[in-house]
Amino acid sequence: MFLRLLRRPGTVRRAYFHSSATLWAMRKVVHKFKLADIGEGITECEIIKWSVAPSGNVQAFDPLCEVQSDKASVEITSPYDGVVKELLVQEGEVAKVGAGLCLIEVEEEDTGSKESNPTSEPTSTPVHSEQATSSVPPPVEAPAPPKVESSRRLHPLDPNFMPAGDSATAVSVLAPPSVRHYARQNGVDLVQLAPGSGKSGRIEKRDVDAFLARSAEPQAQTVKSGEDIVVELGRTRYGMWKAMVKASNSLEIPHFGYSTSLDITALHNLLPTLNTHIPPHLSASTPKATSTAVNPSSIYPSPTHPDIPAEHRYRRLTYLPILLKTLSKAMIEWPLFRASITPATESIVSSKPTLTVRPHADISIALSTPTGLYTPTLTQADTHSVYTLASSIQAIAHRGRQVPCGLTLADMPRRGGTITVSNVGAIGAGEYASPVLVPGGGVAIVALGRAKWVWDVDGERGEKGGERRLKLGVSWSADHRVVEGAELAAFVECWRGYVESPERLIAEGV
Repeated sequence: MFLRLLRRPGTVRRAYFHSSATLWAMRKVVHKFKLADIGEGITECEIIKWSVAPSGNVQAFDPLCEVQSDKASVEITSPYDGVVKELLVQEGEVAKVGAGLCLIEVEEEDTGSKESNPTSEPTSTPVHSEQATSSVPPPVEAPAPPKVESSRRLHPLDPNFMPAGDSATAVSVLAPPSVRHYARQNGVDLVQLAPGSGKSGRIEKRDVDAFLARSAEPQAQTVKSGEDIVVELGRTRYGMWKAMVKASNSLEIPHFGYSTSLDITALHNLLPTLNTHIPPHLSASTPKATSTAVNPSSIYPSPTHPDIPAEHRYRRLTYLPILLKTLSKAMIEWPLFRASITPATESIVSSKPTLTVRPHADISIALSTPTGLYTPTLTQADTHSVYTLASSIQAIAHRGRQVPCGLTLADMPRRGGTITVSNVGAIGAGEYASPVLVPGGGVAIVALGRAKWVWDVDGERGEKGGERRLKLGVSWSADHRVVEGAELAAFVECWRGYVESPERLIAEGV
């Protein structure tokens, strides 16, 4: 009887016991990545560079961006695997600690998916029922749970991390953020330095310095190309700019003063020899008769010099052209003092002041004339000899004494010099002064006082009872918006090294 009921159509409703398969349902969640506290006392950071772009994939420990505070430069890595949806702070903008930097879309496991998707295909055998229904298609096996493979990479500092040999990048090499920033500033690819000399192949600052030393000659050729280089003020120096502008109420340019004395005894002893050998075409004295017994042009004509106007000739050298030559040598070593300032554009709120570094040393001379004070410029002073500098100074002084003033546009170019020299010691007996730097007058000004013989008992001379030395007082004022006090002091010491040891000019090819 039971078998007959089973054979009758329409008398049995086929039903299946079924269970829901556990599927790994994923959902997409957008996380706002915030700027964390990267150091004590730091409340904001400037975004220096983004290493990702919107709609780009990013993995955990991949570099997101580089930020710079008042104390250091730090590279921030991603805590997620996902897709970058939006950059909330652009390069060059400042972000507060705790503010969002970017939005990252991340796939996460949906723990509530069982309730939201209760249906699944039947998987068990049929059983009897009292009511008949139409036939049900054969059961279909539920798909197996998808196998999720993790593509998360190891952190570069993980001991098990192995960078790919052929696909090494600046991100994969081991280097502290400060070294990365230092290398980026000097245009050094860290991949070329890996492995470094530090622990586990970490690249240290000394590795970057050694690389720069090996490539010093190509860099020198770049400087000689004669092109200016525009450098935007970094966050720290720009912060100093804003602080000094705010603090300066009486002057448009906040000044930093520095005074010292230079020992010019060696220069004084060298001067008679230099005066004896002034080139004849630059000397205003009657040339000495030369012996015609031997002709230097017997096989080939000797080099000839162009005719020099009388106002370019002089009878003896002074200390000034030698001081200018040595100053130009120090300026070549210090690009900051070969730079001119371009203030921020008022119409553009986010613009910053910039420094234009010149390839040569342009020095202005404060010249008192019957018609007023002028500052003619000796352009490319580093390319001139002491004798030609003396000739240029003689010509400028001659034209300045004329009434009306005979200085030309060539003597006073529009952009002027980056350092101004005022030789006040040639008039009065003062040793020191307080020179004032005016807008557009470069980054520093120096006043030269009257040289005086003194009894020097400092250092080794004091142990021997002292020695009579010729000392020259110099007084500096620098634009404190861009020049730090330590930088000015170090620059003056660099200049001192040339002034007090003029023999260096011979070795370096005057």
